[in-house]
Amino acid sequence: MFEGQRAVGVECIQYKGVPATISAGEVILCGGAINTPQLLQLSGVGPANVLQPLGVPMVADLPGVGANLQDHLEVYVQYACREPVAVNPHIGWLRKLGVGAQWLFLRSGIGATNHFEGGGFCRSNDDVDYPNLMFHFLPMAIRYDGTAPTQGPGYQVHVGPMYSDARGSVQIRSSDPRQPPALQFNYLSTDQDRREWVEAIRVARRILNQPAMAEFNGGEISPGPDVDSDAEILDWVRRDAETALHPTCTAKMGTGPDAVLDPDSMRVHGLDGLRVVDASAFPYVPNGNTYAPTMMVAEKSADLILGNTPLPAATTPFFRLRDGSPLYPPGDPRNSSGASS
Repeated sequence: MFEGQRAVGVECIQYKGVPATISAGEVILCGGAINTPQLLQLSGVGPANVLQPLGVPMVADLPGVGANLQDHLEVYVQYACREPVAVNPHIGWLRKLGVGAQWLFLRSGIGATNHFEGGGFCRSNDDVDYPNLMFHFLPMAIRYDGTAPTQGPGYQVHVGPMYSDARGSVQIRSSDPRQPPALQFNYLSTDQDRREWVEAIRVARRILNQPAMAEFNGGEISPGPDVDSDAEILDWVRRDAETALHPTCTAKMGTGPDAVLDPDSMRVHGLDGLRVVDASAFPYVPNGNTYAPTMMVAEKSADLILGNTPLPAATTPFFRLRDGSPLYPPGDPRNSSGASS
């Protein structure tokens, strides 16, 4: 709810559909990279060309709300395992009960780990000066939701490019808050993204076919040896890839025309009494998992909101692959930010 350009509270629906109004001196929105732009747009904060046709009363025309959507896409490269060391035999219902009981009462066994102990980052080509691929190794061949396990022991790596230049959007389709917004991620929509996806699969195969894996290597299951050309790899990625659940950047902080948040306060530009503190505030998707960066944004934002005196700025050198090489792709404005950390 707004009085002029100031947020003064929220309207919501409570238990059993009872409406309620909650007044507040300030509203801090922490809905995440999908729900935050959705609620801002429903409240009249967002691109006018999206909100006006839906009959949403305008409070602030901010084109960046819901724009700049970024995410990490990944696939499973799966291999059969020649040795009986994979986790697959433990996924039957009777075995699951035993695994659960062993963890619950003894805090041991395969239920005491999430099995992603192995992972790493690497470069997919010599044109990038940062690790742009991330790998997770799982001693089982199965999908995230537990479906489609391989017949017999297997293992897999989860891989995908970490810094795609694809950009998507979150846009409401109705003024009804019960209607989910339209999500457009635009995966594989750029030359860079397609190139790095082909490279990602080839690098994963190179790693999994090293001599150190020979005693376990029972052959590739997915995508399989028939998927070899660039076009075949991209077609498989389009069919098989899943989100890594890292949506970000839809209410980015900054000072440009498409920025939504003031980075010195986390307030929505042009409005009073309204801040955003979640992963939608990122200008760029992190080159890795998003959990720790989101915690960092929350900690820093808490200090800004409380008015705590910040620590002195620190300048420290960061890793560069070659002397004078940019840390990010050519043309990325972050290359001009120096070595401040």
